[in-house]
Order: sequence, then C-alpha cells, then structure tokens
Amino acid sequence: MDIGLAKTFLEIVATGSFVGAAERLHLTQTAVSARVRLLEDQVGRRLFVRNRAGARLTPAGDRFVHHATTLVQVWERARQQIALPPGRANLVGIGGEFSLWSPLMEDWMLWMRDHQPDVAVRAEVGSVSQLLDRVQDGSLDVAVLYSPPQRPELVLELLAEEKLVLVTTAKDGAVRSDDYIFVDWGEPFRTSHATAFPELANPAVAISLGPLALSYLLTVGGAGYFRRAAILPYVESGQVRLVERAPEFAYSIYAVYSARSAADLIATAREGLRACAAARLI
Repeated sequence: MDIGLAKTFLEIVATGSFVGAAERLHLTQTAVSARVRLLEDQVGRRLFVRNRAGARLTPAGDRFVHHATTLVQVWERARQQIALPPGRANLVGIGGEFSLWSPLMEDWMLWMRDHQPDVAVRAEVGSVSQLLDRVQDGSLDVAVLYSPPQRPELVLELLAEEKLVLVTTAKDGAVRSDDYIFVDWGEPFRTSHATAFPELANPAVAISLGPLALSYLLTVGGAGYFRRAAILPYVESGQVRLVERAPEFAYSIYAVYSARSAADLIATAREGLRACAAARLI
C-alpha cells in the first residue's frame, strides 16, 4: 500500500472532513477523494460516509484507524533508522512548544547526552497541532505540550502541574484594564479567565506566547498571568509582584506519544523528562 494513502486517511480522521484534509495536505479536494477511492478499492471496504458536516467513519473505517496509524509509524521509523549517524544505535525524535524549551527541554537534551550517549536526538519546536500531527504519523516519537487535546492512538502522560499566577508591575499591586496583558494559555485558561475577570474581556494587548508577553510586561509594565516557575525570579527581584487573592489556574505539562511507538525508546525519553521536570519543580 502507498503510505500516502494511509496518511490521507488519517488526515481525514483528524480533521473530520475531506476539505480539511486537503488543506493540511496542500492537495485539491478532488485529489483527496481519488486517494480515498483507491484506498477503499485496495481494502475492499467503504471507509467514510460523507455528509454536510464532513466525513464520518464507517465501522470498517473505524477498525482501519489502528492499522493505518501502525503502517505510517513503521514506515517513518524505518526511514529514520536507515539514516542513523555513525556510532548511534537508535534515534529519538522529540518536539516541544516554544515556551517549554527553557529550561525543561534543554535539561532533557543534556540528560540524554549523559545517560544515553548512543542515542541520536532530533529536536524541534512547533505548535500543538503540528507536533500532535507529527507524533500521530510517526515522524516524532514524543511531544512535550501544555494541556494537549486527546487524539486517537495517542497517550497523554502527566509530567508536571504548573500554576498560572497573576502579577503586576504596579507599586500598589493593582490590576488596571488599560495596561492589562492577556496571555493566551489555551482554551481551558480562556474559559476560566473569562469567568473570573469579565471586566477584562477586551484587553488592549493579547499575546499568545508566554516569553514574549513576559518581555513586554517587563519593558512597558502592566499585569498578566504567567507561569509561577517563570515569573518567580522577577517577583523575588521586585520587578513584579503577585496580586493578592487573585485566582490561580492549573497548567499541566504532558508527554504525548503513540501507543504503537517503540516501548524501550519511549520509556527512555519519558524517564529523562520526568527526572528533569522533578529537578526543576516545574
């Protein structure tokens, strides 16, 4: 079977429609439909029922998800193993959100160098959806993400629980709507924040990247929610102060990997991530 057919099938499953899969694969909808027809001819079963809402799996299609995922992952793993550099017995591919690279992911890479010197490492930064796609298609072994959504065939393992805390640069510890910085920490945070602070529903500044928001806050002043571990040094130095009695919001870090991945390799990566998360008390 052409691996491209299996990848197209999984993209339709992930997006819920032929149109969504076409956009993500940079193909026409006609090309996606042709691939599905060819795949259905090869397996001898209809895999999707199309309707106005998109595409729904048939019972045969639902059973094929597991096999398609395995096919793609085996292919990606074989391609990577063939290209192993000299002196390396294995390779682990890891991805993380930008705000997780310092210090957690940096610590993990040093841990791998010390504890698994015969394992090659390929590391990259990406968005949540991009990294989940890569883990699902087997081109990444593990992704480290904040509160990721659940996907079929993927395991979400809690590494650490963080808190998002409200800080301000105001000497009186006040939070003012005209200099409030809304940091977008994801859907759960947005929902809780809207309930707790309806008066801050339309901030003048909204930033989707924590480090950028922190740099902005320290430069121009204001208030906003930040990771406790990241903001604590600035609280201790007096550059910002915690807002008394403000609600704190949970923000959890997860290692995401496929249930079909190589158990030993994933176990090694997870061991290092847990050790580094615990050491940093993230």
